[in-house]
Amino acid sequence: MEETIGEPPTSAVLLDHCHFSQVIFNSVEKFYVPGGDVTCYYTLTQHFIPRRKDWIGIFRVGWKTTREYYTFMWVTLPTDLNSEAAKQQEVQFKAYYLPKDDEYYQFCYVDQDGVVRGASIPFQFRPENEEDILVVTTQEELETLKSISKKLEETMKEQKDSWKTELLQLKEQSQKMSSENERMGVRVDQLQAQLSTQEKEMEKLVQRVQEKTEQVEQLKKENGQLFLNLTEQRAHQKTLEQTVEEMKQQRTTAAKKQQELTDQNFDLSKKLSENKIIYSTLQKEKERMEKENDLLKRENSRLLSYMGLDHDSLPYQAPTSNPGGARRSPGLVYGNPYSGIQESSAPSLLSIKKCPTCKSDFGDDIFNHTLEQDVQSPSLNCPICDKYFPAKEKQIFEDHVFCHTL
Repeated sequence: MEETIGEPPTSAVLLDHCHFSQVIFNSVEKFYVPGGDVTCYYTLTQHFIPRRKDWIGIFRVGWKTTREYYTFMWVTLPTDLNSEAAKQQEVQFKAYYLPKDDEYYQFCYVDQDGVVRGASIPFQFRPENEEDILVVTTQEELETLKSISKKLEETMKEQKDSWKTELLQLKEQSQKMSSENERMGVRVDQLQAQLSTQEKEMEKLVQRVQEKTEQVEQLKKENGQLFLNLTEQRAHQKTLEQTVEEMKQQRTTAAKKQQELTDQNFDLSKKLSENKIIYSTLQKEKERMEKENDLLKRENSRLLSYMGLDHDSLPYQAPTSNPGGARRSPGLVYGNPYSGIQESSAPSLLSIKKCPTCKSDFGDDIFNHTLEQDVQSPSLNCPICDKYFPAKEKQIFEDHVFCHTL
């Protein structure tokens, strides 16, 4: 027994459990010439569905299980099981794998479960000139052939009945197909109308696509221009960033300068506050001095009125600087009000040598001479300003003369 690539599925199922009527072998010759390829024709019945691992083997007559095949070929699955062409199938056995003896063999269809679904009549591999003599080697093989022949006859009868039923079904299907063809004709007309409409829509779409293409080209040009503008804007942005950086530096410098000015302003404010305090103190001191000056003026006016002199009638001379370091009275802010009188209207008492009344020299003893004059005359005459006072106003006269010495 020769083997091909890949072992087929087999089983130890006996002949009594096989279903030989599901696959029928057609055009099986009584003998095949050795050295040539052999084509096996078979028909699938209506209720049988082939599967991917089904196979057809060549068995020597008298086999007991599907494991006793001589050679095999995988079957080809039909594309459409409902078509008539799918029912008629064939496989071809190459001459190299065929038996070389003149024993009787038969084709058997075995499914992927290892169950026999059909068997052919016996045949031989011998030349044509040999006599067609059937030799039965054993009684057991003869009985097997009879059983197979009987089953084949029954299968043929069942197949004929099945074909009649299928013929009726085909007629019904033909009628259905006719009505279906009519409906399909109407449908075809509708589809043609839709196709015409779609063609018009396609023309519009093509036109729109062309317009869109032109728009895309225009957009590409605009995009190129925008890219150039973007490049310029980026350069401008870079310049602006540099300017901003410089402005930040200037701002930092200005902030430092502002801080310095703020510090200076704070120092100036502090000094101003101190100056305000000093000014307030000086202002208070000035007010105090003015009050004291007013008091002195009133006191001076009182003294002048007491002495019989009018303050407004006295000549006043602004105080001059004293380079010799003459000492000013600490109590008089505006100077001695009588200093002008002494300098402008009357000579110094020490410089007077003669009495204006008696025309005699009195030297430094002016007050004694005045007293002597008071005794001699009934009135008192000022030796400085020639003013006369009654004798009873001696105290006023003395105060008057004393004022000339101030």
